[in-house]
Amino acid sequence: MNFLAHLLLSGESEGIIMGNFVGDFIKGRLTEEKTVGLAPDFVTGLKLHRHIDYFTDTHPVVKEAKGKVAIKHGKLSGIIIDIYFDYFLAKNFADFCTETLWEYAHGIYSVIEKNDALIPPSMVPMAQAMIRQDWLNSYPTLEGIELTFHRMSRRVGFMEPIKDAMPELRDHESYYKAQFDDFFPELVKESARFIQSSTNG
Repeated sequence: MNFLAHLLLSGESEGIIMGNFVGDFIKGRLTEEKTVGLAPDFVTGLKLHRHIDYFTDTHPVVKEAKGKVAIKHGKLSGIIIDIYFDYFLAKNFADFCTETLWEYAHGIYSVIEKNDALIPPSMVPMAQAMIRQDWLNSYPTLEGIELTFHRMSRRVGFMEPIKDAMPELRDHESYYKAQFDDFFPELVKESARFIQSSTNG
């Protein structure tokens, strides 16, 4: 899943939010030696990020959707589906959160700025750009998603073809929306279960 889903699935703990937010930038096994000195909620967030990715990547509904995207976009299909699903989450945000997307996004930006010491140096430019350009509030429109793909295409060479991922969503939006509707409520429940079991253990 992409930024909006990861953040929303973190619940209200700032530590878990930050751990989940930076999860892609913390590499290697989360051993006791590696996590010593880190706040327990932050470590839970790191583990939650990986659990969300594993649950998503192995789910049959997501595998089917990725297979359809892969026909044209090959190995980028997983990243593309993550963005498609953030689009549907943002567009239907009221189904999953009592706050508006605007309220939620700006609350999250405040949490990130308050806890910026937890952001790995390699992620700082991206985090700053996300807040400055208000990425989260661009997700509920097709134009915003297209802009997201163009931004991603400029990050590293292998991502360049992702700029052409928009027509697939535009042409088959109802199909991908149905896949999202089947999958995301399960991910919400699984993430809540993971947090509860981790914080109560």
